[in-house]
Amino acid sequence: MKYFLILLFLGGSLTVFAQTNIDGNWKGTREAPNGAYEINYTFKVDGKTLTGMMRTSFAEVKLDNGTIDSNKFTYSFTYNGTTIKSKGEILSENEILIKNQFGEMKLTRVKS
Repeated sequence: MKYFLILLFLGGSLTVFAQTNIDGNWKGTREAPNGAYEINYTFKVDGKTLTGMMRTSFAEVKLDNGTIDSNKFTYSFTYNGTTIKSKGEILSENEILIKNQFGEMKLTRVKS
């Protein structure tokens, strides 16, 4: 029984570790009054620091103050003088959820 619990703990730990890999390109769609538009993200993780860029047809902005801890992450960006704070959660290897003042948006991994 003791060995089973140890294996279960180690397996769970590896699953959490694997979920923190959000390095790469992601895309999602945001609804707006004038219709939907695509948002593309590039994330880079270094330890617990998250950096990257967000691109739309309107702008390209750098992600600031990014952190990641297990399957949760946060960052902010500034657009037109307004700072937007976002929280995210890794749902699977190919899907993450981002929440901010504009609502929720699911992103999917862009495979190269």
